[in-house]
Amino acid sequence: MNILDTMITVLAIGVATVSAAHALISKRDPKASIGWIVVCILIPFAGPFLYYLFGINRVRTRAEKLQRRSALPHVAGTIPVHEQGLGAVTNTDLECRNEHPELVNVSDIITNRPLVGGNLVEVLHNGEQAYPAMLAAIENARLSLFLATYIFESNHTGRTFIDALDRAARRGVDVRVIVDGLSDMCHLKWVSGLLKKRGIPVARFLPPRLIPPAVLVNLRNHRKILVVDGEIGFTGGINIGDCHLAERHKNSNRVVDLHFRLKGPVVEQIEQVFLDDWGFLTGAYKGSERGESVQEGSSACRVITEGPNEDMDKLATILTCAVSVARKSVVIMTPYFIPPRGLLAALQAAALRGLRVTVILPAKSDFCLVHWATRNLLWELLERGVRVYYQPPPFVHTKLLIIDEYYLHIGSANIDPRSLRLNFELAVEIFDRPLAEILTAHVEAVIKRSQAVTLEDVDGRSLPVRIRDSLAWLFSPYL
Repeated sequence: MNILDTMITVLAIGVATVSAAHALISKRDPKASIGWIVVCILIPFAGPFLYYLFGINRVRTRAEKLQRRSALPHVAGTIPVHEQGLGAVTNTDLECRNEHPELVNVSDIITNRPLVGGNLVEVLHNGEQAYPAMLAAIENARLSLFLATYIFESNHTGRTFIDALDRAARRGVDVRVIVDGLSDMCHLKWVSGLLKKRGIPVARFLPPRLIPPAVLVNLRNHRKILVVDGEIGFTGGINIGDCHLAERHKNSNRVVDLHFRLKGPVVEQIEQVFLDDWGFLTGAYKGSERGESVQEGSSACRVITEGPNEDMDKLATILTCAVSVARKSVVIMTPYFIPPRGLLAALQAAALRGLRVTVILPAKSDFCLVHWATRNLLWELLERGVRVYYQPPPFVHTKLLIIDEYYLHIGSANIDPRSLRLNFELAVEIFDRPLAEILTAHVEAVIKRSQAVTLEDVDGRSLPVRIRDSLAWLFSPYL
């Protein structure tokens, strides 16, 4: 062995050792830790490089920097709840605290945001309903307009939004846009560039770059936010692009989804999430003049943020607690379903307690590895009495949780490691029986046209399919 070979061998061993040690110390999930250690040791150079791309949480130090910067004025809604008091408590607030005190108290402690009453939440089906409502709000904006989205395509729908944003900016509205840096680069024409050409302030969230090197494949901003004048908010699962026009049956890539329009005090919490992200990216945390929060409806709401920073595991903890204290029924509709063990156990326990527990998944997925991994774990739910359904194509991107036909979660988060550990997400918890009844009726209509999955179906998979699904499940901590 010559000197060059020796140097390469020593370097490979050193890089593998350092990478494996980092995975051992920093990973919370032992399966993920073991997996990365094996990859780093057994695949010279390429293993540590993959770990650098996919395995390292680089946001923690950035989050510390964010916390130092935000020693600037703090917003209402981030003050600890126990220091705020209940303030002007509405009848809806009292009903929530009397009927489901466990759900209220858990989120009080975990989120440090108050539960606020007097909100109106409206359901919008697919782009056909969501886009006209969003564009109308943009056209009527007077003071401020804050938009964040994971995917912002440069097709007809995307350019329609760009034109509306441009007109608002020319009227003197404070327009700001956040797009995910990696998603933006996946399109031939970067929307960030199109917005900059119009003079619209835009920030890209953690884009890959060469100098200084940063290739952040994980840690994406998956939030969907539109806030207009601090009075109207939109969130849910819908991105901006032609694929969400689900009634165009000739479009093979069409996606079914739900989005929501919100009015009332909770909009201020949604706006503050945007401003925190904007400050993290630009250093400018200050908002702009906003309208007064007024009572608009009967929903009590609260924003829940999730991300690989100080918000890590908040949403997963709240979901697990919500299922654990459910009394009648649990409904989960999600496009991707690889729940953490605690949530999986809570769902099994709820079914064993006699609750009606239902999980609704898409029969057609846009990410086959997750679909295969999910099939490998369904037997754990089915053998405990959880009902599982596959809804027919096209791909259904809806994210929804309903507890006891009264408590709901809406927003951008899926039930998988990427949403619950790696992405920045926004959810809104809602106490509203009439809204829950509307969405429960939607779920029941979906179930009628869906296929029930049985334990026999899962056990009856062929050996090659079982091996494929099991191999995909091995990678579930990274999906």
